[in-house]
Amino acid sequence: MTHILAIDQGTTSSRAIVFDGGIRPIASAQLEFEQHFPQSGWVEHDPADIWVTTVETCSGALARAKLSAKDIDAIGITNQRETTLVWNKTTGEPVYNAIVWQDRRTAAICEELKAGGHAQMVQATTGLLLDPYFSGTKIKWILDNVDGARAAAEAGDLLFGTVDCYLIWKLTGGKVHATDATNAARTLIYDIHNGVWSKDVCALLGIPMSMLPEVKDCAADFGETDADLFGAAIPIRGVAGDQQAATIGQACFEAGMLKSTYGTGCFALLNTGDTPVTSQNRLLTTIAYQLDGKPTYALEGAIFIAGAVVQWLRDGLGIINDASETAALADAADPGQELILVPAFVGLGAPYWNPEARGAVFGLTRGSGPKEFSRAALESVGFQTRDLLEAMQADFDFSGDTVLRVDGGMIASDWAMQFLSDILGAPVDRPVVAESTAKGAAWLAGMQIGAYPDMEGFAATWEKESQFTPKQDDSWREGRYAGWQKAINATLAMTD
Repeated sequence: MTHILAIDQGTTSSRAIVFDGGIRPIASAQLEFEQHFPQSGWVEHDPADIWVTTVETCSGALARAKLSAKDIDAIGITNQRETTLVWNKTTGEPVYNAIVWQDRRTAAICEELKAGGHAQMVQATTGLLLDPYFSGTKIKWILDNVDGARAAAEAGDLLFGTVDCYLIWKLTGGKVHATDATNAARTLIYDIHNGVWSKDVCALLGIPMSMLPEVKDCAADFGETDADLFGAAIPIRGVAGDQQAATIGQACFEAGMLKSTYGTGCFALLNTGDTPVTSQNRLLTTIAYQLDGKPTYALEGAIFIAGAVVQWLRDGLGIINDASETAALADAADPGQELILVPAFVGLGAPYWNPEARGAVFGLTRGSGPKEFSRAALESVGFQTRDLLEAMQADFDFSGDTVLRVDGGMIASDWAMQFLSDILGAPVDRPVVAESTAKGAAWLAGMQIGAYPDMEGFAATWEKESQFTPKQDDSWREGRYAGWQKAINATLAMTD
């Protein structure tokens, strides 16, 4: 029997899921780890936490599946993207904490580069905007601010990697320093048109090319795990950044297909085929996946705070004990209050790209409480998704009606998914297997070793669990969205 182990290393937790020969999840383990906030707008992870939770969840998933490492045919890895690690290639010790994708500390660097007239060259080369979100300026910050880091990098002693790359290096005992095209495409230093690291952008940021990993297809040979880790060596054969892995897991293989993942943030990807589309609406041009040396491109809209807004209700305000409580609270909220929450805790992502924006609440009354805050939190995710779809529809000619395939933790909420459909005016499809991200990584690895079907065969296995269709009319939809846009404009005005 075929068994594939998918490692899903996320922003707030690490997970491992064992998939069987039918690409069905049969066992999993998950561990949360600490988030570090050294200053306002700064977000870091301890690399040791990333590594230890990854190893422990892999062992835990194997134990729950009653399998040993010898029963696993291959590993697929998916990961939080843009999060940046730099480590010593001899000792393996990181020179600094992992700087998380949400971190905004390099905003001033980005503004300086924009003022220097470099934004157009960077976007034309990488498909990305000059924003602290991406890895490139984080690498520059580490080299410029950690004692001895720049000298060590220039001497060839330091390596850079996104989380997938760091895990591959650790899993293989330092034998393989490699990433895949989807993660490379999120670094701000990769030429997505020619499939190489950009010498021009690296020179602009002062990043030595010797730090950079080899870039491979999403399904490729990434080495084998050290036999001592799990009791036997396991080949690593699939890698994709989390949002691209979800796109694959949702079988969005045709141009015009659209998925949105609701985890810590929200990320919508629109497959644009073999042609990179340059956005006129501040979306990102990226690689959806790369197989057999051929990239397939996508337009992406990134929202920094989605599920994290529910975490904030729980951990920040203390008004809920569990995320599952929000739907019932939202349903019981006072219909006469139209509380609007703009969750710009770490700035605003697409299509605004304002790293200085901060969260705001509009419409507060004396009667506003946990119910109204819960509703506003869930609605904020729907409003932000509509922002992305409006921009996508302006950039790319959709064929036929829009249908959004969704995945991630938040899709368990029927209330949130119904509001999403209502505010978009479009159907929302929830799959049978909600773990689309891990499923995409597992399929890449299984397909690479010949254990899983090809792309067409895999697409035929996608199953819809339920579809949410709009229950509200256009007047309601446009009125609510107009209120959101006013709130966004007021929030942005505070950054002037």
